Amino acid sequence: MKLRLIASTLLLMAACKTQPPAPAADSSSSPPAPEAVQEALQEPQRPATKLIVGLVIDQMRPEYLTRFAQGFTEGGFKRLMREGFVNYNTHYNYIPTFTGPGHASIFSGATPATHGIIGNNWYSREEARSVYCAGDPDEKPVGSETGMAASPHRLLVTNLADELKLATNRRAKVVGVSLKDRSAVMPAGHIPDGAYWYDKTTGRFITSTYYMEQLPGWMQQFNGRQLAKQYLDSTWTLLLPEAAYQNSGPDNQPYERVFAGRTEATFPYVLPELQEQNGGYDILSSTPWGNTLVTEIALAALAGEGLGQDETPDLFTVSYSTPDIIGHDFGLRSRELHDMYLRLDREIARLLDALDAQVGEGNYMLFLTADHAAADVPQFLMDERLPAGYYPEGELKAALNKQLQQRFKQQELVEYITNDQVYLNHTRIRAAKLHLEEVQAEVVNYLVLQPYTVDAYTGSQMRQNEYSGGIRHLLQMGYYRPRSGDVLLVLNPAWMHKISYATTHGSGYTYDTHVPLIWYGNGIKRGGSYRYQAITDIAPTVSQMLGIGLPNGATGSPILEVLE
Repeated sequence: MKLRLIASTLLLMAACKTQPPAPAADSSSSPPAPEAVQEALQEPQRPATKLIVGLVIDQMRPEYLTRFAQGFTEGGFKRLMREGFVNYNTHYNYIPTFTGPGHASIFSGATPATHGIIGNNWYSREEARSVYCAGDPDEKPVGSETGMAASPHRLLVTNLADELKLATNRRAKVVGVSLKDRSAVMPAGHIPDGAYWYDKTTGRFITSTYYMEQLPGWMQQFNGRQLAKQYLDSTWTLLLPEAAYQNSGPDNQPYERVFAGRTEATFPYVLPELQEQNGGYDILSSTPWGNTLVTEIALAALAGEGLGQDETPDLFTVSYSTPDIIGHDFGLRSRELHDMYLRLDREIARLLDALDAQVGEGNYMLFLTADHAAADVPQFLMDERLPAGYYPEGELKAALNKQLQQRFKQQELVEYITNDQVYLNHTRIRAAKLHLEEVQAEVVNYLVLQPYTVDAYTGSQMRQNEYSGGIRHLLQMGYYRPRSGDVLLVLNPAWMHKISYATTHGSGYTYDTHVPLIWYGNGIKRGGSYRYQAITDIAPTVSQMLGIGLPNGATGSPILEVLE
């Protein structure tokens, strides 16, 4: 619609320059206006977009929109799909598929190779320790003495929020909220009005001194309601009768998380009996009330910040983290996950109703996506006689060091292993006058012989070659030399390192890369497309809608079917 209007206007201007003026005395003799001119004159004027809402569901697979649809209301996910535009074939175009990189990529239009957020955590050779993507030791928490101080200082590019701020000379408001700090920080960018996250030790929402020295009044009032304390006095039971859960597995499955104080993972979950042994306020993140808390803080921020209340468009980012936590704890086929999505549907409906009431239906545009998807529980697949498995990541460092010692007569050449990446000790390699590429190659030679491995690639290969497709391309798009490892491991499909909970994510296979993408609201036509889309196309699409600059590291392209 917007592109047609622009094109029609240009044609109108051209027509005005090329058509001879009509005689003043007899306008009836004027030649008929060109079709393009008539279309431009008749084009209905849509209200301006006052608010962009970026809605992220942590660890959501697209199939949930159909597998759980029977229990959805008409006002949540169904409303978005019925009245919006759905990109059914949207994928992450890099490895690894984690929360930090996912949120950074959605809003920057870039991959980790450019924006530098290569994982939730990674090994820093300079600091000789693992570092957290949003952790900032130079800042302090605001709103809690025990919470974590977070900031976007490790994000190396601008994102959609930053570009909107710059384009409006900071008149636009930008706010991000989530349970997880990284899920609020990465979308809100470097210069927002605020980013807020849940402090699991106090049950409050907090921020850091990177953003402000004290919480705004509306946030203090929100925390004063002590919602987390109220929710801890609840019992999690099934929302609907058991017959409504035919598309999930039995209530008690052997690989599900069993809360401390319980002997099995079954409904009901009586929170007053579980909170003391399971982290106090932290247990809410593993229940549907984690989503309720995010909706409540979103509604408070919407009103408290006055988002979408003037002619300058604002950006509001809302990330629901509980789907990821419950997915990890209980798995993709669990009753717990199924019930949580039925309840999340009601939360989405509440958020949409609030946007209609406060911003005005037709005055906002919303997109919904996920920061990654997830793998089925390998043990579940094996029980179903499907190929899957676990590999002993904890034993890999010792095995590799033994192999390298035999080959190079040097000890402890492997420094760290994380995110399926091997970090070598460059100092020891240089001291022994070894060639780094030879040591990398020996690690690859060992890894490719293991039963859990598809292949392995060296950092040197990532730097020296340009891969245009396949798994190597995904690895390369996630490789940022100053932060990435020396060797990148690719596991067999449905294999993962042995974990103490149900499942995880992080690979380049479709079960981890395929995510939902729904557009809804101002300027969005109804429909859908099965054309392949990369997650990095979202930010350029919104930038074009707003007529602002692209994020400075963006590698994605606008989705024409959404803009037309």
